[in-house]
Amino acid sequence: MKALVFAAGKGERMRPLTDTTPKPLLEVRGKPLVAWHLERLAARGVREVVLNTSWLAQCFKPALGDGSRWGLRLHYSYEGPEPLETGGGMLHALPLLGEAPFIAVNGDIWCDYEFSRLPDEPAGLAHLVLVDNPEHHPEGDFALLPDGQVLPAGESRLTFSGIGLYRPALFGNWRTSIGAAAGAELDPPRFRLAPLLRAAMRAGAVTGEHHRGAWTDVGTPERLAALNAGR
Repeated sequence: MKALVFAAGKGERMRPLTDTTPKPLLEVRGKPLVAWHLERLAARGVREVVLNTSWLAQCFKPALGDGSRWGLRLHYSYEGPEPLETGGGMLHALPLLGEAPFIAVNGDIWCDYEFSRLPDEPAGLAHLVLVDNPEHHPEGDFALLPDGQVLPAGESRLTFSGIGLYRPALFGNWRTSIGAAAGAELDPPRFRLAPLLRAAMRAGAVTGEHHRGAWTDVGTPERLAALNAGR
């Protein structure tokens, strides 16, 4: 199994820290955020990881090399000077990811979820890891049913952790799913992943699980400081 780590974002809310360092390379408890993911992916048995890059792309290879220190092979999917968002970035990386199901994880989260808990392949088009709603996102994202189905709306919504298992077929009809979203007309196209996931949920093709452990969206300097302080 291969994996994709989203590492292309500008990290605008993290400035000035991200003026010179991409957010996934900011250190948490002595090592870069992305290194935590690489370690857990390697422990899952992943051997090839794609990092999509854009903002300060030149910083990643000197910091991470070819991935051999984790027993991995790293591939870099450069998107150009403007990030392609999560959907466009995943679509752009598909030639490197191949035709089999793959793991994807946001490079700017910290989580104690073990990737070994993921199934070998999703039952449908995607399998998402959901977490309790943090204070800064109390309304959540998606509803998880007792049978493991994930819906775009419902009474008890949870927050998408940024960790998922996907089939490339999720993109089989992506233009219809996202409609006239701004950026879809570009080459390469720029769009978010969420509309594709919601379309797949409406078709009953997304499952999920609730991770009740530690999880932080490292979106602000304050959250980064709290994480490093053990809070």
